[in-house]
Amino acid sequence: MPDDELPSSNGHLDSDEKSPSAMRRRYKRVERMLLRYNVESRGIERVLPADRHTTERLGFSQIYMLWVSINLAANNTTLGMLGPTVFSLSFLDSCLCAVFGMLVGCLPVAYIATFGPRSGNRTMVFSRYVMGWWPSKLIVILTLIILLGYCLIDVVIAGQILSAVSTNDSLSIVVGIIITGTISWAVTTFGYSVFHQYERYAWLPQLAVTMILAGVAGPKFDLYSNPGADLDPRTLAGNRLSFFSLCLSAAITYACAGADYFVYYPESSPRLKVFAVTVVGLALSFTTMFVIGIGLGSGVASDKAWDDAYSTSQGALIVEGFRPLGAFGSFCSVLTALGLISNIVAPTYASGVDWQALGSNFEKIPRVVWNTVGVIIYTVCAIAGRAALAAIFTNFLALMGYWVCIWFAIVLEEHFIFRAYLGLGWDWSIWNDRHKLPVGIAALVAFLIGWAGSILCMAQVWYIGPIAALIGEYGGDLGNYVGFAFTAIVYWPLRWLELRKFGR
Repeated sequence: MPDDELPSSNGHLDSDEKSPSAMRRRYKRVERMLLRYNVESRGIERVLPADRHTTERLGFSQIYMLWVSINLAANNTTLGMLGPTVFSLSFLDSCLCAVFGMLVGCLPVAYIATFGPRSGNRTMVFSRYVMGWWPSKLIVILTLIILLGYCLIDVVIAGQILSAVSTNDSLSIVVGIIITGTISWAVTTFGYSVFHQYERYAWLPQLAVTMILAGVAGPKFDLYSNPGADLDPRTLAGNRLSFFSLCLSAAITYACAGADYFVYYPESSPRLKVFAVTVVGLALSFTTMFVIGIGLGSGVASDKAWDDAYSTSQGALIVEGFRPLGAFGSFCSVLTALGLISNIVAPTYASGVDWQALGSNFEKIPRVVWNTVGVIIYTVCAIAGRAALAAIFTNFLALMGYWVCIWFAIVLEEHFIFRAYLGLGWDWSIWNDRHKLPVGIAALVAFLIGWAGSILCMAQVWYIGPIAALIGEYGGDLGNYVGFAFTAIVYWPLRWLELRKFGR
């Protein structure tokens, strides 16, 4: 439905106008103003079945195009570069690790996406059903770090590309960051309908310039050299595992917002179809960008111009890939930079709602305000951290992937063991009733135990866990898998005890 038809925060303006709260009355006036300008005013409130649009307007092809549009972006190209340049993997090794790691990470995203139409609740509201009222706020904070962190990475890459393509570096990275952040803010301010319409078509120019980049730079891809040939076999195995885990983390982090984009879909939407379309859209777009990025990274060692560009920035290497096309290549580089907006608007939109899940005081502030706050935060942080993109990638993405894997283990067991097998079911109407939602003690304890397992097995530049250190010189990142396993082992008995004690 158009945004001007979307209901207000609870669908009943008249009853709320009777409230004596001056703050509430001012909030309602702001809501009416937003609706007048076709801006989505709904926050974290559940979207009731009667308020959903039909699949004739935004169907399952839209789900596919949404994920393709989000991921046909240069940030995934720069992530692929890390295989040959940081982890010393050959082109084939890098492709296998990236694609299969990504495929594993896509499955939780698709699973969580199915709860959007089913519940009408945003992902962080759904998280209250598995983590409990108070522990879920920790998940909200971690989710905001992920969403804003992704945006930070994207605007830095866009700034790098725009700066590299400008004549004599006349446009600085800082200006490029501000331009990209401002456009992303404009798109996401209007909300669900405009966001979906933008993503419906934004993939077309991105696909075109991506194929052009593959064609013009492809001859310089080094498909046969093995930069890790001199490494100890255990070290090489550790590098493969770490890059696999990094690409898994890049995909799985979408799970913390997977349901947000489909809460207006009909409750009757087939879950299997939502799941399958999400996996296909994610997998095809990720694979395309990863392989091209790996190819660019593989050519750095053998091509002096590419090496010089990479030493400047990862965005500059993409611009160098277009260099043989001259002025048209510069045009393609600009389109590539602006294509990152597709990857920015999705987490920016989700974060604008997620702030409200922190509590009633946060919920009183409209989504558009939080949307603006988020853009300011990641733009300022991007300007400050623009010189350390590779370090942000390798440390931030992997670290964030740990907790998503842990959280997903809790979601799976809560769903299949307690809600389905034991028959507790899901009552989507209690999304804001802390007295009916789970207490969350079991989830919090299991979450912390999972984190302990991840710490023992993580392999980062700044820290290598004692178990991870057993794999080669630089360790092998096992944090995702051990954290998931530890959580899965302890959650179900703790949750059973919690149910016996509290009955919810």
